[in-house]
Amino acid sequence: MNFEKLVLEIKNESPLLTPSYAKEGDSGFDLRAWLYSDKDEEYNKELSITLKPLERVLVHTGNYLNIPDNYEVQIRPRSGCAYKQGLVVANTPGTIDTEYIGEICIIALNLSNEDITIMNGDRIAQAVVCPVMNSRMVDLVVVDEIVKQSDRGSSGFGDSGKQ
Repeated sequence: MNFEKLVLEIKNESPLLTPSYAKEGDSGFDLRAWLYSDKDEEYNKELSITLKPLERVLVHTGNYLNIPDNYEVQIRPRSGCAYKQGLVVANTPGTIDTEYIGEICIIALNLSNEDITIMNGDRIAQAVVCPVMNSRMVDLVVVDEIVKQSDRGSSGFGDSGKQ
């Protein structure tokens, strides 16, 4: 498959590093926590927030994206944070639609039994750019019945069996 290189415009209003891919071939770019008590204050890398078990919080990144038509940006947990700490993104994957122009924020969730402290500038999530069949490309059509030959059946969740 050959794709043309896509341009994703990023505006970074935080004092943190602008998101970028860490390595050639990475699927996602990291998003950092931007913690502040007042956006006009000088950057304080010592600011932190602590999440108790099962607590969730909205974390700012200071990043804004101009997402091209027929694409979305998915916000996902970083595997190391999820495995080592239990820090995940609550609405995984979080979908950022092409028309959304507001700040990218992360709904961070602590799934561990311990408190998790997020420091200012910590990499807490990753963003993946994905092609999508959106409302410009799909017509929803109401029908009276879904007719389709299938060996899977309709009971869902495990209907195809274990083997």
